[in-house]
Formats: sequence, structure tokens, C-alpha cells
Amino acid sequence: MRHSQLAINSISTQDVDLEIRLHDYRRAGFEKVEFSLAQIKNKMAVGFSLEQIKKMLRQSGLTCIGGFESTISCFGESRQRIFHNQQIIQNANMVAELGGSILVVGTDGPSKKISDPLKQMSEVVAEVAHKVEDTGVTICIEFNWSPFVKSLRTAAEIARGSEMSNVGVLFDTAHYYCTPTKFDQLSIENVSLIKHVHINDMKDIPAEFCDHNRDRVLPGQGCLDLSSILNRLELHGYCGHFSIEMFSQRLWDLPTEDAAKEMYESLLPFCL
Repeated sequence: MRHSQLAINSISTQDVDLEIRLHDYRRAGFEKVEFSLAQIKNKMAVGFSLEQIKKMLRQSGLTCIGGFESTISCFGESRQRIFHNQQIIQNANMVAELGGSILVVGTDGPSKKISDPLKQMSEVVAEVAHKVEDTGVTICIEFNWSPFVKSLRTAAEIARGSEMSNVGVLFDTAHYYCTPTKFDQLSIENVSLIKHVHINDMKDIPAEFCDHNRDRVLPGQGCLDLSSILNRLELHGYCGHFSIEMFSQRLWDLPTEDAAKEMYESLLPFCL
């Protein structure tokens, strides 16, 4: 992992004005940000344009790498699917306008047993991906942000089945710990589909008792062998970003710059 690959996920710090947030991230050491797109939309709801937000990014010295907000609907009623998936398309365009290339998405699941759910998911994801192909944005399926997709293997199968170059997988070390995902799933075939990484550590609690959000701790303060995971990803060719994503009340209670600085400094021991 290199310094140039580090990013901060904006969900990780307290809810403050966007302009303050951006400057605090840069002062803490980060050069790149992954947005909770709800924060961008909240800023636009009070009269700011995307052009003004892009100017804030430039003035802060930060680069947007991508964002997240919602799930792709693969099994809902037709009207529901159209609504949710149109939102994905709009979000991909927003990410592209901000200069990013990654849109992390969750997925739904079937309400009843069907013969080949992964095929249906691949087809829907491919349809949405085709509609955003000209944006340059890659749709990254986050396993465990779903009632159905619970492992790297499953997310990779959906991405592979889509046969779209702008569909990949989001690999989150917290989900790696809390789901059936195992180290041997970090194969060259699966890693080739990983287009973005969320990095964090986990409390030393048995995985089945962990809360995949609340029990995150800063890298190096938990039980994960992050060095081995990172080495395996890079061995098999991963060269994308590593975005720290925390859901820590302690960090949310801190001033934004202080929290971001703690996160940035926790990543440095893992950098070359």
C-alpha cells in the first residue's frame, strides 16, 4: 500500500459543513476522499451546485475517488426496481462529475426461492452498468451490504457473470472478518474483480458475534492480519485505493481534523 492510494470515506467523521470537512481531511494528511453521496445531496439541497462543490474540492486540495449511497434492486417489483436503479444511474453521473470513478452499491435479495438468483443479479447489474458505461464509473458490489450476498465469492460471481468491464467488487476488511469469506477466496481470479477496498480493523470478538460496523477499530488496533491481506491483494495485482471507513462513536465525537488525523496515522505503518 502506498501513500498515494490512501483515502478517507466521509461517513467516518462527524456531520459538519462540507467545506470544513474537506479542509480538515487535507490538513490531516489525506489527498483523496470517498463521499457518502447523501452529504453531497444535502449540500445541494440548501442551494449549492455541483460546480460549487467541485470548486470546494479544488480549493481544499482533495480529489474525489468515488462514493456510495444505495442498493441495486434486482428482485423488487418493476416500479421499485426502476426507481432504485435510476438512482444508481444518477449517482454514477454525480460521481463522474465530481471526478470519481467508483460507485459502491449494495444489493437486495429474492423474497422467495428462485432457481438461479445470481444469474438474475448479474443480468440486472449488467443492465445498469451498460447505462453508465460512458461515465467511466465502475459499479462495485459490496458483499454484506445485502440480505443475500454475504461473501467475496458470491459478489465476484455476480460481477463475473455480468460480463461488464465496469462492474467489480468492493472488498471491506470488516466484512471479510464477519462473513464466510476466507483467505483462500483472495485468489487471482477474485482479486482481479476487486476494484476498491475499504480498510479497517476489528475488535477481537468471535466473528459471529461481531457487529460489522460498530466493532470496527483503527488499523493496527484489532485482530486482523491486515499486512497479509494487503500483501495478497497486491500480489494478485490490486492497485486501486484503500479508503478507511469507520463507524466509531468515539471518532464521530472528535473534531473532524483530529479524527481524520488519527485515521491517517493508523494507515501509515502499512504503507511502503
